[in-house]
Amino acid sequence: MRSSILAAALFCLALTRPAHAQPDLSADHLDGTEPLVMNEPLDVVMVRGINYFAEREIADSPNRRPAKWNRDYSSVQAYEKSVEPNRERLREIIGAVDERVANPHEWFSFFDESVFANQSDAFDPDVVRWDCMEGVGGEGITLMSFEIDEKSPDLQPLVILIPDASQTPEMHAGMAPGLPPQFQIGRRLAESGCDVVILSLIDRSDEFSGNSNIRYTNQPHREFIYRMAFEMGRHVIGYEVQKVLAAIDARRPADLAEPGSRENIAVVGVGEGGLLAMLAAAVDPRIDACLVSGYFQSREGVWHEPIYRNVWGQLTEFGDAEVASLIAPRRLIIEACPAPEVDGPPAARQGRSGGAAPGRIATPSVDAVKYEIDRARQHFESLDSGENIALVVSDDDYAGSVDALEHLLGTLGLGGLKPSNELTESSVDEDRIQRRQQRQVAELDRFTQALMHRSDKVRDRFWSSVDRSSVEACVESLEFYRDYVYDNMIGRLPEPEMPLNPRTRKVIDEPTHVGYEVVLDCYPAGDTQRPIPEGADTSIPDTGSVDEIGWAVGKDWGVIAGGILLLPKDLKEGEQRPVVVCQHGLEGRPIDTITTDQSDRAWGPYKGFSTALVERGFIVYAPQNPYRGHDAFRVIQRKSNPMGRSLFSYIIPQHGRTLEWLASLPYVDRDRIGFYGLSYGGKTAVRVPPMLVPSEDKAGYCLSICSADYNEWVRKNASSEDRYSYVFTGEYEIFEWNMGHVANYAELSYLMTPRPFMVERGHDDGVAPDEWVAWEYAKVRRHYTKLGISERTEIEFFDGPHTINGVGTYGFLHRHLDWPKPQ
Repeated sequence: MRSSILAAALFCLALTRPAHAQPDLSADHLDGTEPLVMNEPLDVVMVRGINYFAEREIADSPNRRPAKWNRDYSSVQAYEKSVEPNRERLREIIGAVDERVANPHEWFSFFDESVFANQSDAFDPDVVRWDCMEGVGGEGITLMSFEIDEKSPDLQPLVILIPDASQTPEMHAGMAPGLPPQFQIGRRLAESGCDVVILSLIDRSDEFSGNSNIRYTNQPHREFIYRMAFEMGRHVIGYEVQKVLAAIDARRPADLAEPGSRENIAVVGVGEGGLLAMLAAAVDPRIDACLVSGYFQSREGVWHEPIYRNVWGQLTEFGDAEVASLIAPRRLIIEACPAPEVDGPPAARQGRSGGAAPGRIATPSVDAVKYEIDRARQHFESLDSGENIALVVSDDDYAGSVDALEHLLGTLGLGGLKPSNELTESSVDEDRIQRRQQRQVAELDRFTQALMHRSDKVRDRFWSSVDRSSVEACVESLEFYRDYVYDNMIGRLPEPEMPLNPRTRKVIDEPTHVGYEVVLDCYPAGDTQRPIPEGADTSIPDTGSVDEIGWAVGKDWGVIAGGILLLPKDLKEGEQRPVVVCQHGLEGRPIDTITTDQSDRAWGPYKGFSTALVERGFIVYAPQNPYRGHDAFRVIQRKSNPMGRSLFSYIIPQHGRTLEWLASLPYVDRDRIGFYGLSYGGKTAVRVPPMLVPSEDKAGYCLSICSADYNEWVRKNASSEDRYSYVFTGEYEIFEWNMGHVANYAELSYLMTPRPFMVERGHDDGVAPDEWVAWEYAKVRRHYTKLGISERTEIEFFDGPHTINGVGTYGFLHRHLDWPKPQ
């Protein structure tokens, strides 16, 4: 039965159905639908509805997280074992997964008096570098306290201090201006008896964000690394957590530790460093204590923050309270104090292109901090360690209050904070600091590029279980991969359950065809008034107006699908015709694919291909996809990624509903519905039809054509070496989590097997060079050929730009949809 169903879907065979009356094409709306009344453009309503839906899902995420945990509070050992799967998932989503260098070495560069004129009599300062991962090292300043217990020097408290990304290690060591002496945390801890390593972070300047052979951008260094790393299942956050853990590896080698001994290790973080300190303590139980200053709060507003804090799937399992629960029952100190604030990326300027993602960092309110601590406290109390989580509210303007540091020192077995020594002014070697930053950015860039260059071999190993012994065996073996891609790279929403509720209105009436605008329901509307998250970036276009009391307001239609249906006027009674779904590209509308006005800007890329196909006798449907509205749609990705979703998480169900409705129309042959998309519509062509497979009880796409987009997509997103790369552009939403190790365009195309698949490629299309396209498509051609179905795939190269060519593709449609070509 399964093979016969597959054969029916894969060969796109027409089935005999009862005759139906010819549709009344003179009516203002289609039979079986309600009149459509919509006073705003379809794309505006659609994008706003998805934004509202995404926000509601985020708001509900804390209620769903317990299902991801199976905590056992019966003992500390039982608890640690029970949360280890969560700890492992946290490592994965922050990208802290690469093997660190075994037995890392440290290199010291000693300061002399001319460089460090304010030498303290309490500690010895050095520049330090330590091994982390292949070709990547941690760097910073070490302050070795003179108060070492000579009987047991290994028990001297080790503190890894992680400043905010706007601060340098030299500031916290008292070697550079920027912090008042009483808030130079590294110096004060060293004076009080700690061995302190102050980590240098990738900062928020844009000096090295680019390539001298291509262009430089206004992206903060953290975003520049984030973009390429996200595509490879890595993250600037994970890279720097690895640097923290490597510092511990170097200072507390496992082979020197006595069994059951106390490590006496603490991490302290300020702002961005607070994020890293908490994550490091959560994933590494060697850390005894953690002080987080100016960071801890509920995470539901993370999409307002800079994109380099965007973590795939975070909110499905981890708010700050859940991360804190991985530290329990160890010591966690939260200091509610002013955070180093960020208003957005550096402004575009001469020599720096724009396009950096919007986002800001604001100081969380004390109430927001208390709320999240109360959520975390329950886990400490369940382990009889409620005293090990503490809140310190500071009235100071900086992190590192006396109360916070004394809490930490007490945990480390030291006395109170010692009086700070008076230090003289230092001379600051700014060139050395700048060279260090350049070196750190370059190392992570190179490391990520190496991952990219090796990623095809990782994918080959992952996809090695595809069974090509027969078409049927291949189709069956691909089901695992289809589910894996959908669930782990795209993000799957629950199947829509509400009625379709189709609404239509006539918008086109031509001699050969008519057109109806269509709206269908996918997911229901919810609350249309939402509180604006504290610290929200009001520079990011919201999805509704904001009233005087800080609520976003606007009519919510829910998540809808919509587009324009074109019907030939020569439809005959009882006839069922094939359908071509014609998908627009970025910032497009359905009408762009329909217009035949050659003075219209849309004519250049689309050539009116929807109209051309309806005039060839096909029924045509031109959907509205939600990638329209600039930041208004890009922020959907920001709201969805923390929930383990992407823009295509919504687009796939929208198309599924569209197919359900089209299949219900008496003049549509449900088994002959093909897809043809240009540009972002080409992205759709390799992500949507592969997931919507025809079956006995559900309509799907029986073929797919990718125009002006097919690519070596991993390189297109992750490369810092090629001018075609999105690393250098304004499409900050484009990156897909770990795509490099899951599925490139060839692997996505395999999921069409054995349905027909075609690529349309213009030699002058600037999205990529021909060589990238040919390289990736060659794998698809080989795959279909090995299965003995090479006639079902092809590529057409033509001498032209980023446009519909409509030659080979039209023939492909006529052949595989079994519709005669016009005479």
